[in-house]
Amino acid sequence: MSKESGVLKAWEATLRKTQAAKKRANSLFGTISVAHADDDDDNNNDDNDNSGSGTGEIYHADKVLPNGDYYTGQWSDSFPHGQGKYLWTDGCMYVGEWFRGKTMGKGRFSWPSGATYEGEFKSGYMDGTGTYTGSNGDTYKGQWIMNLKHGHGVKNCVNGDCYEGEWRRGLQEGVGRYQWKSGNHYVGEWRNGEICGKGTFIWTNGNRYDGYWEDGLPKGNGTFKWPDGSFYVGNWSKDPSERNGTYYPSGSSPEANLEWDPQDVYNFDLSECRICPGEKVSILPSQKKLAVWRSSKSGDGFRPRRMSVDGRVSVGVESRMKMWDGDRDESSGFARRNSMASRDLEDDLLGLHIDDARGNPGLSMKVPRKAKRQGETISKGHKNYELMLNLQLGIRHSVGRPAPAASLDLKPSAFDPKEKVWTRFPPEGSKYTPPHQSCEFRWKDYCPLVFRTLRKLFNVDPADYMISICGNDALRELSSPGKSGSFFYLTNDDRYMIKTIKKAEAKVLLRMLPAYYNHFRAFENTLVTKFYGLHCVKLTGPIQKKVRFIIMGNLTCTEYSIHRRYDLKGSSLGRTTDKSETEIDDTTILKDLDLNFIFRLQKSWFQEFCRQIDRDCEFLEQERIMDYSLLVGLHFREISPAGDLIPSQSRTPTIGDSQDEGAPARLSRADMDQILLDPSRWASIKLGLNMPARVEKTVRQSGYEYQILGEPTGEYYEVVMFFGIIDILQDYDISKKIEHAYKSIQYDPTSISAVDPRQYSRRFRDFIFHIFAEDT
Repeated sequence: MSKESGVLKAWEATLRKTQAAKKRANSLFGTISVAHADDDDDNNNDDNDNSGSGTGEIYHADKVLPNGDYYTGQWSDSFPHGQGKYLWTDGCMYVGEWFRGKTMGKGRFSWPSGATYEGEFKSGYMDGTGTYTGSNGDTYKGQWIMNLKHGHGVKNCVNGDCYEGEWRRGLQEGVGRYQWKSGNHYVGEWRNGEICGKGTFIWTNGNRYDGYWEDGLPKGNGTFKWPDGSFYVGNWSKDPSERNGTYYPSGSSPEANLEWDPQDVYNFDLSECRICPGEKVSILPSQKKLAVWRSSKSGDGFRPRRMSVDGRVSVGVESRMKMWDGDRDESSGFARRNSMASRDLEDDLLGLHIDDARGNPGLSMKVPRKAKRQGETISKGHKNYELMLNLQLGIRHSVGRPAPAASLDLKPSAFDPKEKVWTRFPPEGSKYTPPHQSCEFRWKDYCPLVFRTLRKLFNVDPADYMISICGNDALRELSSPGKSGSFFYLTNDDRYMIKTIKKAEAKVLLRMLPAYYNHFRAFENTLVTKFYGLHCVKLTGPIQKKVRFIIMGNLTCTEYSIHRRYDLKGSSLGRTTDKSETEIDDTTILKDLDLNFIFRLQKSWFQEFCRQIDRDCEFLEQERIMDYSLLVGLHFREISPAGDLIPSQSRTPTIGDSQDEGAPARLSRADMDQILLDPSRWASIKLGLNMPARVEKTVRQSGYEYQILGEPTGEYYEVVMFFGIIDILQDYDISKKIEHAYKSIQYDPTSISAVDPRQYSRRFRDFIFHIFAEDT
C-alpha cells in the first residue's frame, strides 16, 4: 500500500499542473472518476481473482493517467480495447475503436487547431477511407495509407478550388481533375503534386490547351485552340528560344489571332491558376504517446509505463536493469508470482530481451566479414592503363563538347543506330582534341543526343559526371571478368560502373533505345538499370582493336555499409555461390539458392513495387530481353559488437548504442513519422534506394536444399534496402535458343535461366512476388 500511496502522490502532483486539461476533459466526457488503488483492490476481490490479464476480460474504465491524460471507455489487459475516448494534455483527442492500446478500426481524431480526421485507422495511422478537415477549412475525402493521402480522393479547398483524382504519398499523382473557383479546369496527368504529363486545360472563355506539361506549365508538343476553330500547334517551352510552332486560322475568322503570342499563356492565362497548397499537419496521430499503467485489477504491481500508440514501450536503461535485478532476487514479489514462461511473455510484449547471468543462446545470423575495397587501381604499368586514358579522354571530349539545349522530346532520327560521331585522338593533339600520353586512337559516340538527354533526365550534372570518370583519381578494375567475359571498372567515388560489352550487346541497346528512353520518361520509379553513355575505343595501327563501353549507375553506391548482396533470377540451376562460409565477405554476390530472407516493404512502397515490377517486366518482354536479374543490397541496422545480427524488438536501443562507423543513424518510428509529415524529406528515399524495410529469416527443410525459398521463421531484422534490375542486354538470340534446347534435355526446363522472354518474365515476376511481401 505504501508503494501505491507514493504513486498516487505522484499523480496528484501531475494533476495539479494539468487542471486546464482536466476541465476540458470534464466538459467533453462528463464526470471522470480517478481509479484509486483501493477501488481496484475491491473490484479484484469481488471478482475472486478471475479478472486478471490472462482472461482478457473487457470492462469499462474511467482513468486519470499519470501524465494528466484522460481515458474513458473499454479496457482489457492494461490497454484501451474496444470503444473509448482519449484526451491528451495538449488538446488532441481520439474517439473510436481500439485494439490492445492501438487505434484500430473506425474513429475520429481531432487537433487543438480545430482540424479533424474521421475514418479508418490501422496501428495508430490514418489508414483506409477517411475525411480530413483542416483548420483552414480545406477538406479531403478519400483513401489513406500511413497518414498520407494515397489512392482516389476528393479535395475541396476553402478558396473554392476542387481536385478529384489519384494521390500518392500525400500529393496529387496519376490522373486527376482540378477546377479553380474561376471555372478554369485541368484534366490529365499529375506528378508530385504538380501538373505533369499529358493533359487538357480549358479556360472559361472557351480556349483550351491539349498537350504535354512539366512543373505545372506547357512543355513539349501541344495544341492551343480557340472557340472559332483556329489553333496553334508546336513545341512549347517557357524559354522562347526552345519554342516553335505554327498558327492555323479558321475559315470564319482568318485574321482573328495573328497578334497572339504563345508567351501570353505563361504570363497571363496561367498566372492566376495556382494549385492550392496542402495544410501541414503539426503532429500525426501515430506520433501521439499513450500513457498506460498496469492496474492492480490485472494482478500485477507494475508502475506506469509510457507506451506509443503502436504498442512500443519506452523504458530507460535504469528501469530495465532494476526489473531484471528484481527478477534475480528470489525474495522479490515479482520472482515469487511469475514463472519463467510468464516472464518470457512479458519480454515479448515489452520488446525487452537483455542478456543476463543466465545468458541467451548465440544468434546464428552474422554479417559477412568486411572485405578490402573492391578493385585494383589502374596505375601506370597496368595492362589497361592506356585504355583507361583513352576512355577518360573520350568522355571528357563528349561531355564537354558544346551542344544546344536539348528538349526531352527527341526526334526519331536521334535514335538511329547510324547516329554516331567519330573523333580522332592523335598523341600530339588536334584542333578538337588535346595532346595526350597514350597511343593514337579513334573515339566513337553512339546516339550522343539521346544519352545527353538521358543524363539530363537522370539529373546528372555534367561537371560532376566528368569529375567522377575523368578526374585525377584513377578507375578501379574489378578483380575478374564477369561470366560473359566483360570487364568492369568503378570510378573512385563508386558512383559509376563502366562495363566492356560485345558488339551484339551494343546492337541490342541501340535497337531498344527508343523504348528504353520512353520507359524512363513514363516511369520515374523504374527499377531498370540507368545507362549514361555508349562508346567505343578503336586503337589504330596493326592491332585495330575495338573496345565498346557502356557507362551505368552503381546501384549500391551509398554511405551505408552493404552487408549482403543478392543476384536473383528465379531459376535454380547453378544458382548458388561457389564459396564456403569462411570465404564469403560483404562484396560476395549471393544467388537464388543462397537466399534466406523474405523482404517486407511498407504498404504504399510494396504496392508501388508490384506495379513497377509489372511495368518493367512488360517492357523487357516486349523488347525480347531475358536473363536479367534483381540485384538486392542489404544494410542491417542492428549488429552486436561480435558481428551478430540482432533481430528487431530483441532489445530497446539506448543512448550510446554503437552504429556502423560512417553509417547514418537508425530510422526510428518517430523518424519515419517525421518523413511522412514532410513529403519533401522523401527525396532521399525512393523505390529501390535507401528504403527502410524489414527482412524475415527463412529456413529450408532438411532434404530441400534446392528449394528456392525456405519457410518463414517469424524472426525479423531491420534493414535499409537497395535493389534494381540489371543485365538487360541479353536478347533471346539463336545461341540462347540452342542453350535452352541443350539444357532442357539434361535438366528440368523450368530450372534453367535460358528460356523464352515471355516465360522468363512470368517466372521472374512469380519469384519476386514470392520473396517480397507487405509488412503488416
